[in-house]
Amino acid sequence: MNRIKEVLKSKGIKQTWLSEKLGKSYNMVNSYVQNRTQPSLEVPFKIAEILEVDAKDLINSNRL
Repeated sequence: MNRIKEVLKSKGIKQTWLSEKLGKSYNMVNSYVQNRTQPSLEVPFKIAEILEVDAKDLINSNRL
Protein backbone atom coordinates (compact mmCIF):
# COMPACT_ATOMS: atom_id res chain seq x y z
CA MET A 1 0.00 0.00 0.00
CA ASN A 2 1.22 3.48 -0.76
CA ARG A 3 0.45 6.95 0.55
CA ILE A 4 0.49 8.87 -2.74
CA LYS A 5 -3.10 10.03 -2.22
CA GLU A 6 -2.34 11.48 1.22
CA VAL A 7 0.79 13.26 0.02
CA LEU A 8 -1.03 14.75 -2.98
CA LYS A 9 -3.85 15.97 -0.72
CA SER A 10 -1.47 17.47 1.84
CA LYS A 11 0.34 19.38 -0.92
CA GLY A 12 -2.85 20.42 -2.72
CA ILE A 13 -1.74 18.71 -5.93
CA LYS A 14 -4.11 17.10 -8.43
CA GLN A 15 -3.58 13.69 -9.99
CA THR A 16 -3.79 15.26 -13.46
CA TRP A 17 -0.78 17.48 -12.68
CA LEU A 18 1.18 14.48 -11.38
CA SER A 19 0.30 12.40 -14.44
CA GLU A 20 1.62 15.15 -16.74
CA LYS A 21 4.87 15.51 -14.78
CA LEU A 22 5.31 11.74 -14.56
CA GLY A 23 4.56 11.16 -18.26
CA LYS A 24 1.86 8.61 -17.43
CA SER A 25 -1.83 8.60 -18.22
CA TYR A 26 -4.29 9.92 -15.67
CA ASN A 27 -5.81 6.42 -15.46
CA MET A 28 -2.44 4.87 -14.60
CA VAL A 29 -1.69 7.48 -11.91
CA ASN A 30 -5.20 7.04 -10.53
CA SER A 31 -4.56 3.29 -10.31
CA TYR A 32 -1.41 4.01 -8.27
CA VAL A 33 -3.23 6.49 -6.04
CA GLN A 34 -6.15 4.12 -5.41
CA ASN A 35 -3.74 1.22 -4.75
CA ARG A 36 -5.26 -0.85 -7.58
CA THR A 37 -1.87 -1.11 -9.29
CA GLN A 38 1.53 -1.04 -7.64
CA PRO A 39 4.05 0.88 -9.74
CA SER A 40 7.38 -0.56 -10.78
CA LEU A 41 10.24 0.19 -8.42
CA GLU A 42 11.52 3.34 -10.13
CA VAL A 43 8.11 5.07 -10.31
CA PRO A 44 7.74 5.83 -6.57
CA PHE A 45 11.21 7.39 -6.60
CA LYS A 46 10.24 9.56 -9.58
CA ILE A 47 6.97 10.54 -7.86
CA ALA A 48 8.89 11.42 -4.69
CA GLU A 49 11.27 13.58 -6.73
CA ILE A 50 8.38 15.37 -8.45
CA LEU A 51 6.53 15.93 -5.15
CA GLU A 52 9.76 16.90 -3.38
CA VAL A 53 9.35 14.33 -0.61
CA ASP A 54 11.40 11.40 0.60
CA ALA A 55 10.40 8.15 -1.11
CA LYS A 56 9.77 6.70 2.36
CA ASP A 57 6.93 9.22 2.75
CA LEU A 58 5.06 7.41 -0.05
CA ILE A 59 5.14 4.05 1.69
CA ASN A 60 2.66 2.95 4.32
CA SER A 61 4.73 1.27 7.00
CA ASN A 62 1.68 0.00 8.92
CA ARG A 63 1.27 -3.55 7.68
CA LEU A 64 -1.47 -5.78 9.03
